Amino acid sequence: MTESVETRSYVTVDVAGQIFGIAIERVREVFLPDRLTHVPLAPPDVAGVLNLRGRIVTAIDMRLRLSLPPRAPELRPMAIGIDHKQEAFALLVDSVGDVLELSESRRETTPATLAPRWAAVAECVHRLDGRLLLVLDVDRALEPPAAAAIAA
Repeated sequence: MTESVETRSYVTVDVAGQIFGIAIERVREVFLPDRLTHVPLAPPDVAGVLNLRGRIVTAIDMRLRLSLPPRAPELRPMAIGIDHKQEAFALLVDSVGDVLELSESRRETTPATLAPRWAAVAECVHRLDGRLLLVLDVDRALEPPAAAAIAA
């Protein structure tokens, strides 16, 4: 009799050299954003809104959400379409990688030494060939920074 090993699928993305995994069931689509419309008085991490097949989507620049330097203007971000609290969002990331099947038995708690900007949005971690994959807690990542500070 073989023992069943529970696995979970993650879409991998890169933000400023850090690899994140987003649970595949949270991802609606992956796309190259086109024609972002600026939103006056929006926080700096709100890159704008876009129309995606008739749906208004708020684009969040994950570099700015994590207080990182903006990406170079010549580098186009990729977008991960996410639904959160009945609203559509696009997480702007530097690049999108593969879909990985990872064993749930190999997941680890977030290390105490992890930088606070990463720990604030990481649900757990997986060790991958010398790199640390942070599993993105989408709900925490999409909390407005002011609300997160008030809740802390």
